[in-house]
Amino acid sequence: MQTLSKAPEPQDLSNDPRFDTTIVRRKTRAVPVGAIAIGGNNPVVVQSMINEDTLDIDGSVAAIRRLHEIGCEIVRVTVPSMAHARALADIRKKLEDTYQPVPLVADVHHNGMKIALEVAKHVDKVRINPGLYVFEKPDAQRTEYTPDEFAAIGQKIRETLQPLVETLRDQNKSMRIGVNHGSLAERMVFTYGDTPLGMVESALEFIRICEDLDFRNLVVSMKASRVPVMLAAYRLLAHRLDSQGMNYPLHLGVTEAGDGEYGRIKSTAGIATLLADGIGDTIRVSLTEAPEKEIPVCYSILQSLGLRKTMVEYVACPSCGRTLFNLEDVLHEVREATKHLTGLDIAVMGCIVNGPGEMADADYGYVGKTPGTIALYRGRDEIKRVPEADGVRELIDLIKADGRWVDPE
Repeated sequence: MQTLSKAPEPQDLSNDPRFDTTIVRRKTRAVPVGAIAIGGNNPVVVQSMINEDTLDIDGSVAAIRRLHEIGCEIVRVTVPSMAHARALADIRKKLEDTYQPVPLVADVHHNGMKIALEVAKHVDKVRINPGLYVFEKPDAQRTEYTPDEFAAIGQKIRETLQPLVETLRDQNKSMRIGVNHGSLAERMVFTYGDTPLGMVESALEFIRICEDLDFRNLVVSMKASRVPVMLAAYRLLAHRLDSQGMNYPLHLGVTEAGDGEYGRIKSTAGIATLLADGIGDTIRVSLTEAPEKEIPVCYSILQSLGLRKTMVEYVACPSCGRTLFNLEDVLHEVREATKHLTGLDIAVMGCIVNGPGEMADADYGYVGKTPGTIALYRGRDEIKRVPEADGVRELIDLIKADGRWVDPE
């Protein structure tokens, strides 16, 4: 007779970090950007960029205000010329006079030392691209960079960067060292290849210059249009920074993600993967759409990971043959009635089979009990059964009774 073997005792994995549901963020220093701080113990910051010409003062102010009013905490503008840089003074003043101060970042490219020095007077942070800040025209005949050539360009970068570093340092303003995979400097490509390693070395060169000048209000980014490159670059950067005691916060983004559903999925694949690993202190979703479209995606990413709670979390089953009402329509109705609330979890479940169990963590539940009847839950407890036609109104009344309702603006 065969003897059944005893099932092995389950291994205690309660202290194994691989199975911890809490995201432990990388420890970073807090870097000021106006009234906002990136890194440290601060929440992950949401930012975007206007696409108006910065010379259009009224248009730029309106665009910045639109973004800020829907939750964008830092707004970036482009400054391709000295005139654009000077226009930031008027933009900032008009914001303060007609609205409120908004943390502003200026994008500076292509031999932008004079532009950067001017714009540093008017914004809270300056973003530079190491591959373009001291631009060297590629030489098709080149086969290598000698150590002396490499060092000579490095010295030129230091001389060009030093005035900007000093003015930002003295004003307690900040800099983003924003490396882009598509615009690596030629000598980095020759030396390290068109690789995440080349991106990281490019950033480290600029970081070391800043540290030599006693400037540490730095945020670093490693953007790429391909998610695997972006992931590898950020992970390598975080490892290198931490190993050298450089606790700088990181700005996450998939550059040139495109538009529509795929642009959102592509951005989420890169940004959320790193955030889940504890990497990242501020994010931008770069869509080929109106900038206002980026902000809901940012907050959805942060909410789904439990990093910020800025809206209602909806739990809903995918529907099946057991569903006792039109789940899609009801979910839409519940969402429209409650989407202005914050900090709640609301579950809409089609039947009793999985409903109470699957929605156990929700604050409130709306469950199909029998045909034409809805059961309303508070947490795990069934509170009442109501006709389906009254379900959404009764759900709102339950939230109101608990003192958790606010009227929409």
